[in-house]
Amino acid sequence: MPQVSDWLWLCVSEQGPAAGLPSTGLSAGQYAAARDLVMAGRASAAALIAALARDHAGIVEAARSTATDDEHDPEGPTIAFERERTAALLGQAHRRLADFDGAAARLSDGSYGICVLCRGQIGGARLAARPAASCCISCAARQESRRP
Repeated sequence: MPQVSDWLWLCVSEQGPAAGLPSTGLSAGQYAAARDLVMAGRASAAALIAALARDHAGIVEAARSTATDDEHDPEGPTIAFERERTAALLGQAHRRLADFDGAAARLSDGSYGICVLCRGQIGGARLAARPAASCCISCAARQESRRP
């Protein structure tokens, strides 16, 4: 079943951002490389979501079919712990997918590589390491320092 965010991939053309939209200054080769990284990252996140969803469903089913008290099981982690751990990982994977969908939208509208906070350029090394990055390293460091 197609996801709502799948429409983004229809917007990311082979040639680059749509005509008439602001340019990030990416060459055709850089744009193609960025597009490939974003598409690969999105595919990886979607596959991780599918795997974690299967794991989570299996854990929930195991909890239903087991009448034992897993809270005091000396053999290892509880089913409740595994269920919550998998749910947390699933949430992280969904956020990662949303980040890649945002990067695809920025590729499509011509704003990929421009910091959403200060409107400065995001360095090429940062984009190569984190293709879904929406802010430059300076703004990312400021945001990180504000976290509790």
